Amino acid sequence: MDALKIAGATLNQTPLDWKGNFDRIVFAIQQARIQQVELLCFPELTLTGYGAEDLFLSPWFAEKAKLQLEQLLPYSHDITLAVGLPIRLENKVYNTMAILENGAVKGIVAKQFMAIDGVHYEFRWFTPWPASQQITIEINGRQVPFGDLTFHLKGVHYGFEICEDAWRGNDRPAYRLCERQVDLIFNPSASHFAMNKTLERKELVSKSSSLFNCYYFYVNLLGNEAGRMIFDGEILLAKDGEVLGRNQLLSFESVQVCSFSLENKPQHIAPIQSKEWEFVQASSLALFDYLRKSKAKGFVLSLSGGADSSTIAVLVAEMVRRGIQELAVDGFISKLGLPLTVSKEAPEKSLVNQLLTTAYQGTKNSSEATYNSAKVLAESLGATFMSWTIDEEVQGYTQKIEAALGRALTWEQDDISLQNIQSRTRSPIIWLVANLKNALLLSTSNRSEGDVGYATMDGDTSGSISPIAGVDKDFVMHWLQWAEKNLDRPGLREVNALTPTAELRPQERSQTDEKDLMPYSLLVEIERLAIRDRRSPLEVFDQLRKKNEFAEAELKEYIKKFFRLWSRNQWKRERLAPSFHLDDFNVDPKTWCRFPILSGGFEEELNQLDQN
Repeated sequence: MDALKIAGATLNQTPLDWKGNFDRIVFAIQQARIQQVELLCFPELTLTGYGAEDLFLSPWFAEKAKLQLEQLLPYSHDITLAVGLPIRLENKVYNTMAILENGAVKGIVAKQFMAIDGVHYEFRWFTPWPASQQITIEINGRQVPFGDLTFHLKGVHYGFEICEDAWRGNDRPAYRLCERQVDLIFNPSASHFAMNKTLERKELVSKSSSLFNCYYFYVNLLGNEAGRMIFDGEILLAKDGEVLGRNQLLSFESVQVCSFSLENKPQHIAPIQSKEWEFVQASSLALFDYLRKSKAKGFVLSLSGGADSSTIAVLVAEMVRRGIQELAVDGFISKLGLPLTVSKEAPEKSLVNQLLTTAYQGTKNSSEATYNSAKVLAESLGATFMSWTIDEEVQGYTQKIEAALGRALTWEQDDISLQNIQSRTRSPIIWLVANLKNALLLSTSNRSEGDVGYATMDGDTSGSISPIAGVDKDFVMHWLQWAEKNLDRPGLREVNALTPTAELRPQERSQTDEKDLMPYSLLVEIERLAIRDRRSPLEVFDQLRKKNEFAEAELKEYIKKFFRLWSRNQWKRERLAPSFHLDDFNVDPKTWCRFPILSGGFEEELNQLDQN
């Protein structure tokens, strides 16, 4: 086998940004040439972006992608390119990789397995290609091989598994590629980010290289492409069960080209980050991409001084910090496309000040501690901080209703309603600020609140985007402690000293989140068993009672409470603002977890739990 220099190009693409997508591909080719690359592999669906959704069903969309491919042909005269795009044949759409060489399409490989779990719905758009089948199609006036193909370059025999193809166990195409004695398998992917997922990929790539006795090369898309899924831009090369090369993930650069010699020796290998760091990196990049792609002018946040809103404030500040570190100040501002000014003495804080507006909206039920917590944190980050009270507006609403009902509203009789009206009253005021600033309003609900509906619809759920709706409250609490030290955020000290509370009841009623619900650590365990692992109430109980942390009767009550609240509040989850997929699962019905809005609420299953 001759020496061959290969590379992967990870790109931050956007559906319908035809020129931008094309230009980033061309830039990657230019960078690869500088690195003397001979074979450059792009990720899955490079030309269109992976998140084009039902656009893939439009005949014109695939046709335009093919025209874009033809425009790339002149760039392949001194380098072989593997580029992802949809191809439509007889009203069926295929997810493909086109191989470009010497100004022509050498062949097109079609994906054989569709991702249909979690956040993926590929069968809605794409048809799987049958193994071992080949046809010819016309591209740019020439007949081109299409289907299950392999290729040769400089004595290297190579083939492809496209993303999901590699995760299909004994059915995966690599077994057939191995029978054909390929030297190199490429895996161009659009694999969504989840914390710790890189460990799974590392195992897949390294084991594949050993199992199939070949070099195995993985390349993924990058960034918050279309609003919800984040791609980490991972590039991996392995041989004989060992990773030879790995890049640093989640870059703010829109194009990264990582080249490797096809030699069985370690090359540049970036370290794997902790889950806490991954959360920072993925969330800050996702916020950056969402801001610039939405053409908004910044963010607005109702900063309560509590854990959730404080987490989001820090993530916006980290967006600025990491953006400056990677792109430099001028590059960061240029990429955002906003008329920002920078203080030489404090560039990071001056940018945060212009990009993040926060407001503390107090009531007579709010405490001095949460006000101070919000103010100290905002000032430490550099965010614009405003504050006001909403008691007058709340009183106006309640007095109107009292007059209409002919009775006074009381905490004994009207607890939930009196809580909700406070949260809802905050919403129109903070929306007004967001509208005036042409900014994105950040919703503060976390996944645990989404599970049980512990959030006021059109109140704290209001927003353009919900950055932490994909992570649980237990993780948020842990991460804030970590962030205070590891991100050098002393402004979190007062936040971390507080007990989570909605502060919607009078202070003498001593409201806390866990008293309203259950211990967050238990809620997370029930959630993972019931939602992620799809266990019944009785199965959840059988798993959790082995730990002996709660009396059986108490544990049963918590499990019943979770399932009943989960069933009752599906309508709320249907209305949550778009959220980032950050963990191994989420409860967004538009991406991961579909559940009927109306149901029997597990009544038989919960009765069975009582009888056990």
